[in-house]
Amino acid sequence: MAVADAENPLIGENTCGTLLQQLQRIWDEVGESDEDRDKMLLQIEQECLDVYKRKVDLAVKSRAQLLQTLADANVELSTLLSALGDKTVFGMPEKTCGTIKEQLAAVAPTLEKLCKQKEQRLREFSDVQTQIQEICGEIAGKLNLNDEAPVVDESDLSLRKLEEYLAQLQELQKEKSERLHKVLEFVSTVHDLCSVLGMDFYSTVTEVHPSLNDSNGSQSKSISNETLSKLAETVIALEEDKKQRLQKLQELASELIDLWNLMDTPDEERELFDHVTCNISASVDEVTIPGALALDLIEQAEVEVERLDHLKFSRMKEIAFKKQGELEEIYARAHIEIDTEAAREKILAIIDAGNVEPTELIADMDSQILKAKEEAFSRKEILDRVEKWMSACEEESWLEDYNRDDNRYNASRGAHLNLKRAEKARIMVNKIPAMVETLVAKTRTWEEERGLTFTYDGVPLLAMLDEYAMLRHEREEEKRRLRDQKKYIDQMGGTDQETVFGSRPSPSPARPGSANKKGPRANGGSNGTPRRLSLNNTQNGTRSSKEGKIRPSGPVNYVAISKDDASSHISTSDTIPVTP
Repeated sequence: MAVADAENPLIGENTCGTLLQQLQRIWDEVGESDEDRDKMLLQIEQECLDVYKRKVDLAVKSRAQLLQTLADANVELSTLLSALGDKTVFGMPEKTCGTIKEQLAAVAPTLEKLCKQKEQRLREFSDVQTQIQEICGEIAGKLNLNDEAPVVDESDLSLRKLEEYLAQLQELQKEKSERLHKVLEFVSTVHDLCSVLGMDFYSTVTEVHPSLNDSNGSQSKSISNETLSKLAETVIALEEDKKQRLQKLQELASELIDLWNLMDTPDEERELFDHVTCNISASVDEVTIPGALALDLIEQAEVEVERLDHLKFSRMKEIAFKKQGELEEIYARAHIEIDTEAAREKILAIIDAGNVEPTELIADMDSQILKAKEEAFSRKEILDRVEKWMSACEEESWLEDYNRDDNRYNASRGAHLNLKRAEKARIMVNKIPAMVETLVAKTRTWEEERGLTFTYDGVPLLAMLDEYAMLRHEREEEKRRLRDQKKYIDQMGGTDQETVFGSRPSPSPARPGSANKKGPRANGGSNGTPRRLSLNNTQNGTRSSKEGKIRPSGPVNYVAISKDDASSHISTSDTIPVTP
């Protein structure tokens, strides 16, 4: 019996049955009536019913709460799925049957996973949007951004939306990189320009934006539109300043060189300003040496030019005569005659009178030199042809002498050289008529265009050409007459030749001395060599031919005559005066 009581867990515990039995025993001992006992039992039953009702109500409320929790979980799950843009999530419950707690237990892991994924997405969105906000602020010119984090739209945390933000961020980063590259290029250009111009680079870029000054320890550079615009304007201004300074420096360098040349400044003094003259022909882009266009260097060159100007005034006569000499040399090379003595006397009178400023006198002489160069250039083509024509005429004269030399075919020293020269001379002589014809046409065209007479050392060139044509015609007639004489003599058998025809003409014409001639070919050649008058000392004298022989100084006008009568013809021949 004791063992049975020990195995029964209800033994010793108060249950409804034991309590009711205990209550009945008490009632028996007290002697309660059945009516009272029924009332009390009914009361107990009612109280028990009330307890059950309360428990049921609590159970209903608990069930409702669980259902609401499940509904909220499902709504939250749907919201997360919609926000994250995931139609299916790994770990989602495949069925929604079972008890409420079972359904909650099935949804809880997926819901927890989606919540974690949402938090991660929120961080990603916040990070990307923060970077976008920072770059947009830099582009807008706001380097010091507010601490407020960007507001993330939690209704759309999908990967598609994140990719859009990432694409936007990538474009902004690319734009930032391009802008930064432009800024650095501008800064580098400003640095180079400031270096060449001798300007303070840091103060220049600080005026554009403080962040561009590396000496301030600035980590980020301003890439705003305003900064880029100011940098571009600064570069344009510096480049214009560089261009103007280079132009100014080149003008000063040109003035220095002109003054040096005028006053024959020694090389030692010129070398002191090599840093100025080295850029006289340089372009703007070629000037890259630091300090090459500094203001103090330009001021130094200005001071030197001013000093040389004052020195030039004290040496005005010497400079003016040097300019006059240059002018005379140009006219001499162009074979234009001028009255040099009168010009020099006029210069002396102007300087002594003091009526004209020295600078005006030099400018006027520079203008004359420029006009003389232009005139000499217009005459160059004709003068070149004249030189070729005269050279050909001298070769023609030499060929005539060579042909009259009976010993020309002897095996003497240098005979083969003369033979080669003769062959070339014949080719050149054959070209003389075409040369003269072209020269006449060119000269007439020149005169018609300018309304002037083309003179050569004071002699009209067309007159020289006409005279040459006449002499050449006379020479051809003389040759024809000699050939006829020879033919007739041959027919007569060579008898009584001296009696009939007189002395035989010499094949070698006499050449007068050069004592009364002022220059080479002064009065025409023996074979019609053209006149050449009033040459200056630099053009006068003999000229060597291809074989090194001295050219004749210009014999008087004549046709071919005999040796015996040469002296008489020389004294009576018509000579042209040295000066027209």
